[in-house]
Amino acid sequence: MTTAVDHLLALVRLASVSSISNRPVIEYAEKSLHTRGWDTRRLSYRDSSGEEKINLIAAPPGQGIAEREVDLAFFCHTDTVPFSADWTSALDPFVEGENLHGCGACDVKGFLACLLAAADQIEPKHFVDGLRIVLTADEEIGCVGAAHLLAEDALRPRRVVIGEPTSLRVARAGKGYCLAQVTILGKEAHSAHPDRGASAIYAAARLISAIEEFSHELMKERHDFFDPGFTTTNIGTIRGGTAKNIVPGQCELIVEWRPIPGQSTDRVLNGVHQIVDTLKAADSRFDYLVTVLRKQPGFETQEEASLVSAIEENTGLPSTSIPFGSEASLLSAIAEEVIVFGPGDMRSAHSNREYVPIPELEAAVRLVKSLMLTKARVR
Repeated sequence: MTTAVDHLLALVRLASVSSISNRPVIEYAEKSLHTRGWDTRRLSYRDSSGEEKINLIAAPPGQGIAEREVDLAFFCHTDTVPFSADWTSALDPFVEGENLHGCGACDVKGFLACLLAAADQIEPKHFVDGLRIVLTADEEIGCVGAAHLLAEDALRPRRVVIGEPTSLRVARAGKGYCLAQVTILGKEAHSAHPDRGASAIYAAARLISAIEEFSHELMKERHDFFDPGFTTTNIGTIRGGTAKNIVPGQCELIVEWRPIPGQSTDRVLNGVHQIVDTLKAADSRFDYLVTVLRKQPGFETQEEASLVSAIEENTGLPSTSIPFGSEASLLSAIAEEVIVFGPGDMRSAHSNREYVPIPELEAAVRLVKSLMLTKARVR
């Protein structure tokens, strides 16, 4: 039997940044699952660059792969964020002490390694009915693969475990993730005659200041299961102007917000529109366009849900929430219970410090096995 560490060492060596095909990771997982009699189904699509991307649904021996209504599905994405050129060991994983280092070791190939190891250690007749492993593409650029699965109505799980690094705590709630591009439209003119133009950058500065004030209002709408316990906003990038001696005719902002569960994804967007209406009333030359790039709500599963209770009992750790985006935002629309769980700490991910503790890998395998086994075996 292949251990989670062995699987992870092999998986990290497979480049799978979101800009390229995830086929090598899918083929590796298929080969491992097929040796244990699992059946698999590929659902492929092409991304905006024409690259092939593959979502994979896998069913244990004897369970019909075509059945959409299932009880329990483990979701794990297969892509990683890009890594810097000076991280020479990104795809050359190594073990140091009790930690395994490498790109994707924490986010989230460690969880995939645990799924494959658990599947390898269970006899076919002992799998719980209605079980699936689902591998998705393009999570890191907006949960694109999961969105394709939902659009195809390929699976309808009742309960979902989504692999993300949570240090083995069960996350039963998470903030959403939203992005919008706001384009401020001005009028170009020679900077020696500013009265003949309208500075889009000056207008953007007023808008940014007003959004900052609005963010303080959002702090009053609290959800104390989170830290920070409110919807956060951020102006991530700003770009505008063409030359030092030209009154800028355009300025673009990327506005990000992470809504707490229960709050509309339009809460911040509506606030921005109201701010702009006020600015337009003060200056009729103010004009703008808004392009929504991503709009995913938060999610929350009740504390008494079966998955939450089972993982809390297994780990001895209380449930928690996550401040980062995940596929849970999408899957909570179709599943009764959605939780996020996995080995590793997200604070090491997306950097050349990325690692996952091996003891957490081993503990995660034991927990995944307990959920995959029939109730009779659990007792």
